[in-house]
Amino acid sequence: MRCDDAPPEPTLAAARARIAAVRPEAYARSRNALDGAVTGLSPYLTHGLVTLPQVLAGVLAGLTPERALPVSHKFIFELGWREYFRHVWAQRGEGILQSLHAGPLPEAAYRRALPAEVRAGRTGLPVVDRAVQTLYASGHLHNHARMWLASALVHLYRVHWRAGADWLYAHLLDGDLASNHLSWQWVAGTGSRKPYLFNAENVARYAPPDWHSPGSPIDCGYDELDRRARDPAWPPLRPMCGASANASKDLFDPPPEPTLLTTPPADLGLTSPDPAAVAGRDVWLVHPWSLGELPADLPADAVVLGVYLADFHRAWPWAERRWRFVGRRMAELTPLRWWGSAAELTQALSGARRVQALGDPHLARWLPRMAQLRPAPTLFPPVERRCDSFSQWWTRATRGLVSSTDLLARSSGHPPAPP
Repeated sequence: MRCDDAPPEPTLAAARARIAAVRPEAYARSRNALDGAVTGLSPYLTHGLVTLPQVLAGVLAGLTPERALPVSHKFIFELGWREYFRHVWAQRGEGILQSLHAGPLPEAAYRRALPAEVRAGRTGLPVVDRAVQTLYASGHLHNHARMWLASALVHLYRVHWRAGADWLYAHLLDGDLASNHLSWQWVAGTGSRKPYLFNAENVARYAPPDWHSPGSPIDCGYDELDRRARDPAWPPLRPMCGASANASKDLFDPPPEPTLLTTPPADLGLTSPDPAAVAGRDVWLVHPWSLGELPADLPADAVVLGVYLADFHRAWPWAERRWRFVGRRMAELTPLRWWGSAAELTQALSGARRVQALGDPHLARWLPRMAQLRPAPTLFPPVERRCDSFSQWWTRATRGLVSSTDLLARSSGHPPAPP
């Protein structure tokens, strides 16, 4: 999704249109550029409107057989990152919310709160301010811009990666705890062998002119940036002054930081759990990470019930934009939608004949108590042994696979109902 794209529509038609528009070769050539041929599929994947197998199948449907993608193609490689992050989450659980190993500096060297000038988008460093402005205005950031922003916060402003990751997740329309927080760890150097760093030349190569940051603290070589990132005596970056700051002030007028909500907007039409609505019935739970097509094998008289777990959202608030994206799609799937705690939902569902749902790690602490779970579809063969690097996981996940059609044939697709 480009930063200036229209807001994504939370519909299957919009998701399928984006899949049909994917051009793998253009994606491979230009994906690092902020105006490159990225797919814009991340909100639909995060919230389960489409799955990775459906994305690959849809892209392959637009190619002639002789142009079928090799497994090593950059487009498939990038799909692998999403599944790899889920692999790490499955292996480590809530451990992904802590540093996986030591970073360049001790944990105590990093601040646990974002500086006010960062949150306001008024640091005077154009690449940071433009990223914050784009995030607040759209709920989206190009992946390269996310890396720049994370690197600046951790290695220049000395903000702990967890504080930055929590803040970014809350404002993203496509926020996924595994993809987001593990990406921040990769940048910070607590989930990779070395910190990710960038300089003004890199920004000038991949971003429009209003992101460029000449004459700023990142206008230097990588050796110098690495030295700063590892030097405990190097002070955190402060708001810039002078020409760069004045240029930034002229260029940027960041919108205010969107309010974060731990409860849904009142007009989403949610109700409290009502045991009578499901008593003695088969129930299929729809939650914010399972907004795709309903299973074809549901009983004809099954109750489709949308649920939002207050326990999750109190810990992980969302901006209103995301509540409405999810709420609109969920309302298309069912008029019956509940808001409540896990205890309230579990109690209300206890009188149902059978309750099923699609599993998702965001709700792993609560969902198994209230429903029989179907596994989410996967694209790559399962890797049971824990992999602590993407390259290790990729080698195991693609062993014996040559083409994208081989991969798709091995995917889990849409798993059947459990016995």
